[in-house]
Amino acid sequence: MDFSYEYLLLIPIGFVAGFLNTVAGGGTLLTLPALIFFGLPAPVANGTNRIAILVQTFAAVRGFKSKGVSTYPFSLYLGISALLGSFIGAKLAVNIDGELFNRILSVIMIMVLLTMIFGPKKNYLDGFEKTTGKPLYVAVFLFFFLGIYGGFINAGIGFLMLIILPYLNGLTLLKSNATKVFVVWVYTIGAVIVFALENKINYTLAFILTIGNASGAWFASRWSVKKDDTVIKWFLIITVSSLAIKLWFF
Repeated sequence: MDFSYEYLLLIPIGFVAGFLNTVAGGGTLLTLPALIFFGLPAPVANGTNRIAILVQTFAAVRGFKSKGVSTYPFSLYLGISALLGSFIGAKLAVNIDGELFNRILSVIMIMVLLTMIFGPKKNYLDGFEKTTGKPLYVAVFLFFFLGIYGGFINAGIGFLMLIILPYLNGLTLLKSNATKVFVVWVYTIGAVIVFALENKINYTLAFILTIGNASGAWFASRWSVKKDDTVIKWFLIITVSSLAIKLWFF
């Protein structure tokens, strides 16, 4: 693929995607269509996007850590579980058609939205983190399957994590976001390995997209620390609503 200056449009697209992925989720729903628009087959677009996600989440992890926000070693346990699942999901993604899956994901996102609005608030606000014992084991089990999905397409997985972590483990949305980006970083390593072995990565476009994604993630990780959970929650609700509509109708 010859270089075109139009590819530089991936930088601002990546910035927005990196910001969305760090604060809420759904950035992949911007970057995948953009990569396909620039002529990449869907599996190659999927693989190329993983390089940007890998660097983006690393930047976000560093950004959160620089502000003292971390849930280690809890996040590591979830990351290892999701990593094992990601190998399965990425292998499935190489040749699969995702049109029907986008419709299914749209329904899931609406369910997430309704839970965010109407779900019980006490689990967000009871002040008790549950990162050991049974809540930890259940989370590790669930994150294996999230890893399969993340390895498959990744789009919207942040929304699911931002439901599980506050409700099951009692994390604030801020700590949930920090945990989420760490887990995605870990399992994306597995996905990148699979896509690279299958020769499904365009490294030129991956590098350009990565500049935007990493910048957006770094900015968002530091910006979100200064906001309370209410701001992050409403940002999440608005993002879920708009992207669910986009998935269903487009």
